[in-house]
Amino acid sequence: MALFFSMSLQVHAQSWSFTGTMGPQRAFFPTTVLNNGEVLVVGGRNRLQYGLASAELYNPSAGTFTSTGNLNNGRANFTATLLDNGKVLIAGGDIYVWMSTGTQHFCLSSAELYDPSTGKFTLTGSMHAQRCGYIAAGFTATRLANGKVLIAGGSDFTGLVPAAELYDPSSGTFSLTGTLNTPRFGHTATLLPTGEVLIAGGAANANYLASAELFNPATGTFTLTGSMKTTRQFFTATLLTNGEVLVAGGENSNLIYPFISSAELYNSSTGKWTSTGSLNTARYNHTATLLNNGQVLVAGGGVHLASAELYDPSTGKFSVTASLNTGRTDHATVLLTDGEALAMGGYAGSGGHIGYLSSAELFH
Repeated sequence: MALFFSMSLQVHAQSWSFTGTMGPQRAFFPTTVLNNGEVLVVGGRNRLQYGLASAELYNPSAGTFTSTGNLNNGRANFTATLLDNGKVLIAGGDIYVWMSTGTQHFCLSSAELYDPSTGKFTLTGSMHAQRCGYIAAGFTATRLANGKVLIAGGSDFTGLVPAAELYDPSSGTFSLTGTLNTPRFGHTATLLPTGEVLIAGGAANANYLASAELFNPATGTFTLTGSMKTTRQFFTATLLTNGEVLVAGGENSNLIYPFISSAELYNSSTGKWTSTGSLNTARYNHTATLLNNGQVLVAGGGVHLASAELYDPSTGKFSVTASLNTGRTDHATVLLTDGEALAMGGYAGSGGHIGYLSSAELFH
């Protein structure tokens, strides 16, 4: 007698599904995954207010956002950096203030700390320079291996800021360090396995940059390294598991649609860049998230794109994956501790108008 066994094969396809909704709509805000796995969402701007002070926490287990303490200074286009002690450093940014004499636009030097144990923000030392950006933060904040935070680049509305600074959590103060060889904004900063920080691309006023430089924490100096093959700003840089840095997309002209589809890899051993596969859709102000399988999820950006794609380092190619339920740009995406990616906020085109978003969704 022949026995027949049936086996059901499960196919795990990538997909996005909506999760909890943020309190206010917001774009141009940073997010931070805390040590307890919750996600801190803070500040930003929307149609009603430029420089939100509110903050909230996303709980992956419940799939909900709950309010937490407010910033002392509402702000947008700033940085948020998780420190070794579990607190979050909030630095710089800008805010519009409506006054009887008219609207005033301020670029900020102030900084604050978020303490997850109390849910409150407290002021800490101020930066030596005001730093903000025209779109997104404009400057970068990178936690070094020694626990200090490197602040580099950006604009103070009167011009670019060439000097970099270090925040010391033990003293709560900023101190000046080396000066960029090329002042810039809209660049990226990536902590390399060597402990150095790769500063790449961006723009110097109207000039788009391909140059890159390395910050050495031991000497506090910046030295030039190999230049990218393409000038670009407002792109993404992702440290891969093999130690290389993937840069993708961005913009490099003042055209109406100046988006870039090319991508390249930086090798810290040689200091050189090599081309890799191109994005299927040119985009800028998108997000790039390193997944647990070593691939990179690229999502949104451009003119409120919903499309997403995956970069596979083993093949050097991008492949189309499931699209976001809502096209969004200037949003935030983080990797949760369970391996899913959470995309939040931003804005999207709606009937020819800009619509700020409070929705969030998960990539499975």
